Amino acid sequence: SCTPHYCWSLADNTKTETLKIGLMPDIDSIPFIIAQEKGYFKEEGVDVELQYFKSAMDRDSALQSGNLDGGVSDMLAAGFAKAGGFNVKITSSTNGNYCLIAGTGNTAKSLAEMKGQNISVSKNTIIEFVLDEMLAQNNMTEADINKTVIPQIPTRLDGAVLPEPMGSIAVKNGSYLVNSSEAMKINPGVMVFTNDSVENKKEAIKAMYRAYDKAIEYLNSTPQEEYMDLVIETAGLPPATKDALVMPKYMKAALPEKSDWDKSINWLNKKELVTEKYNYEDIVSDILTK
Repeated sequence: SCTPHYCWSLADNTKTETLKIGLMPDIDSIPFIIAQEKGYFKEEGVDVELQYFKSAMDRDSALQSGNLDGGVSDMLAAGFAKAGGFNVKITSSTNGNYCLIAGTGNTAKSLAEMKGQNISVSKNTIIEFVLDEMLAQNNMTEADINKTVIPQIPTRLDGAVLPEPMGSIAVKNGSYLVNSSEAMKINPGVMVFTNDSVENKKEAIKAMYRAYDKAIEYLNSTPQEEYMDLVIETAGLPPATKDALVMPKYMKAALPEKSDWDKSINWLNKKELVTEKYNYEDIVSDILTK
């Protein structure tokens, strides 16, 4: 029998805590799908319910309305949530990659060569943050390019910043990979949990991470054709992912770098999207290291 938070197994009378995790159609969701499919969550004694979202806004709404304990997210979204009075904690970094793509027919092979071009982003998000970080690392500013906000795409789009697997699919279809967050060592992707869940479901979250790490071991040692069909179907990824995406070398769960948080909050402050300068300790939970 089940209550909203616990399920009792009639066989051994033990109770298993349930964690509800929100996922997006990207590569950060894959370890969770594998952990579920391979029974790793069950092995670690935690019941994980995976929920899939097409947009970050829907995921964040579900988190704030109490329908999720946690989810695959990013530092910018965590900063916005905290500024909005909703207490979330970052519990680990993730492996997401964001690709700067030059459109088909565009001969640019570097960011410098994209000077003056239209580059599509979604405003005030991890996508725009990644582009700004790429510009900074190339000694360029926003003024050097023309940011075009999705969905107001102009007739001639020179490039875009896309999450994986969309970046790899674009390259497979004739676009050119100019740069990536992975290549630039920009890592704003994270796992977040509500403060309530971190305080009250600590053991369940730790169990979830043990299962997550088992899934990472599996992914890093298994040919991707063995699990790609399952992942595409479960996460709602485009079928083209199968032939286009080369899987990353996943890292086991670990706390994010302080420098990544500092860059993220500085960006939010500079754009006046968040007024408070939250410290790393204000937003990151040490649940993984305790």
